[in-house]
Amino acid sequence: MYVRHLLAPALLGGAPAATYLSAEPIAASVYTMSAGRLGASLAAVLGLAGVVIGGLALARPASRVGTGSGRRGATMALLAGLIGMALGGLVVATSDSGIGTGNGRGGAYVALAVGLIAVVLGGLALARSRPTI
Repeated sequence: MYVRHLLAPALLGGAPAATYLSAEPIAASVYTMSAGRLGASLAAVLGLAGVVIGGLALARPASRVGTGSGRRGATMALLAGLIGMALGGLVVATSDSGIGTGNGRGGAYVALAVGLIAVVLGGLALARSRPTI
């Protein structure tokens, strides 16, 4: 490379091409646990717990044993689903790249779907557990 190619950008007020390349975001490694991935994983686990508890509350509405019983299980499923959806939505809103870059966007979409299922199951169980007068 000639000296004039190195000095021309500096003399003309520009920067070398290497500085532009280093400013681009790079994808995280497969094994790297970034903050987005951690938040999406936590949201998905919360949503999955809500689905399990909501399913138990829906299957055994009159049972008094365990967390999946009656109104308490339905309320827990609703809360776990809503918190999972909120955390998944936060990860989607704050990620700056697409799926596969390590920001947790794919996991956040899964958390939104699983949280929605937990909310629906919890709502059905809550409606079923209301006493009839």
